[in-house]
Amino acid sequence: MIKYLQTTLLIFCLLAAENSFPREKFPDYLQPAHALNSVTMVMVHDVVSPPVAARYYAYCMLGAYNIVSKNDKTVPSLQSFIKDYKANNSLDTLSFKYDYRIAAYYCILETGRQMLPSGFRLKDDEDSFIKSLQNSNIDQTLIDNSIKVGVMASVAMVDFSKTDHYNKLSALKRYAPLKDEGHWYPTPPGYFEPVEPNWKTIRTMIIDSCSQFKPAVPITFSKDTSSAFYKHAKEVYDISKNLTAEQTIQAQFWDCNPFAITSSGHMMIGYKKISPGGHWMNIAALACKQAHLNFNKTVVVLSLEGVTIMDAFISCWDEKYRSNRIRPETYINKYMDIKWQPLLQTPPFPEYTSGHAVVSNASAELLTYLLGDNFAYTDNTEIPFGSSQRSFKSFRQAAAEASMSRFYGGIHYLESIENGNNQGKQVAANIITKIKKAGISAQTN
Repeated sequence: MIKYLQTTLLIFCLLAAENSFPREKFPDYLQPAHALNSVTMVMVHDVVSPPVAARYYAYCMLGAYNIVSKNDKTVPSLQSFIKDYKANNSLDTLSFKYDYRIAAYYCILETGRQMLPSGFRLKDDEDSFIKSLQNSNIDQTLIDNSIKVGVMASVAMVDFSKTDHYNKLSALKRYAPLKDEGHWYPTPPGYFEPVEPNWKTIRTMIIDSCSQFKPAVPITFSKDTSSAFYKHAKEVYDISKNLTAEQTIQAQFWDCNPFAITSSGHMMIGYKKISPGGHWMNIAALACKQAHLNFNKTVVVLSLEGVTIMDAFISCWDEKYRSNRIRPETYINKYMDIKWQPLLQTPPFPEYTSGHAVVSNASAELLTYLLGDNFAYTDNTEIPFGSSQRSFKSFRQAAAEASMSRFYGGIHYLESIENGNNQGKQVAANIITKIKKAGISAQTN
């Protein structure tokens, strides 16, 4: 029996510390992070897998970006850096007055409502948003016009999303785990089917292709006790037996497993959590708040973070199902210690490279470019899921910790982390080069 314990309230406490960045105030009901939080709550409810969650974040934010760019000439158009995006001129011919910020905020919610499996849950958030506008004495005609624009932009973005091959995944050949030695195989306690084995077929947003940043070929599998592969597994085994309290805290803080199960007597209990991409989206949101970025710049940062994690997952997943490498749990149980268990529950997909390493480093490099190096902040994303907050001196420090947390958790070899770090940095470097060319610079200027 599986009992789902659903997180019913996900509170993102965004920082408001004083610093050297210019202060820009706008109404609380127009904080893009609030709309993003609503989308995240539905994804937690739906147990959306990490790569799919990243895709939803990207499209939800891009519709809002499109509205902002149409109303702020300093914000480059989407077609200047998003692959295959064709300009939609419907927003250029509007003859009525509207508030583009209201439209952009509503567009985030509406895109999530249209795309997410349980998107209908966002209708309450849309209604609450409209009510907050009315309570703030915003003219009803202006509200209606702005909502209309938000819906128009959402429809255009949802249409664009339908061309990225996602709707063709179910028609592709069903993946069957390979039973050969050295390859990934479902792990306990759930023995779940592999997550998105054909994700490499999804169209990338900015990078050229899924295989553009193929990492080094992983060390050859071997069960010989003198082999390099055995030594890699032994490192995972040894660290698990000697974890410090701090290493355990780091592993649990960055767990970000959308669905984990544990047993209690004869009952299996399921726990829902935020995805790794969702964690970094919230980091981006709280950093924008701390930097006092205005509405437009906040939308730019969140949109670019969304497309970065989407491309990072596509790049990582391409390698995962190419190398199809065995997880430490499977290897150690079979060749070293049949009773050994990792600190964290092993996620259901191949080991190489580490998704946390790829996505965290891609995110850290992008946010460093947009918001600056040595950007100190406190991350409280995981408080609703039982972890405390952690403070970091920079995005890169956070990414390094997120990467190593998977080694401490017993679900990745060090090689996968190190090469995943490089893969993520390469993805980000390419994205930064292209958005620079489009005219997007640091958002704190």
